[in-house]
This record gives sequence, C-alpha cells and structure tokens, in this order.
Amino acid sequence: QVRLVESGGGLVQPGGSLRLTCAASGSLFRVSVMGWYRQAPGNQREVVATITSGGGTNYADSVKGRFTISRDNAKNTVYLQMDSLKPEDTAVYYCNVRPAFQGYWGQGTQVTVSS
Repeated sequence: QVRLVESGGGLVQPGGSLRLTCAASGSLFRVSVMGWYRQAPGNQREVVATITSGGGTNYADSVKGRFTISRDNAKNTVYLQMDSLKPEDTAVYYCNVRPAFQGYWGQGTQVTVSS
C-alpha cells in the first residue's frame, strides 16, 4: 500500500518561492521514479518534474531553470523547490510515481501565484 501526501502550497506573489513536500509510505519508494504533476483549472494534469531513485532529474520546458526536484530516500520524501514563480504556475500540485499510477493520487496542494 502506497500513500502520498503533498504539502507546502500556498499563495505567493509573482517572483516568489515555495517548497513543496511529498511524504510517501510504502517500501517501493526507494526504487521508484517519482514525479511532481500539476493541474490548472480547465487543463489536463501535466508532469512538471521527475527524479529517479539515483537522483537523475528531468523537467518540463515551462519550469526548467526555475524548479528543482529532489528526494531523500531515508525519509521517503520528495521535494519541489519552486523559484521565480509565475501566475501560470497556479495549479494543484500532486506527486506520484512515474508513470503515474491512478491509485496513488493524493489530495494535492494548491499553489496560487498572484499579486
């Protein structure tokens, strides 16, 4: 059984920063590719960043150079550091394995970028 709990969202002004945290339960975390996804109103859910068990990363073009994904396998946790936030980053952010497994979706955490 895997459970993923996201936290760290909030309201931030354009240009600001937030750090999202995904706490995972389950023994498969350490061997799993993990990803951060987001869904804005009216849009499909999209992958934002992924990280392999060994720390290899990949980013969507829209966030490259602004977001940083990391993980702490000892703590079963994945992070998303978001800098230079833009209004178009406003969305509900989720973590999941990559490729995503339907049964692992959590409640997500809302990020709103607005002045």
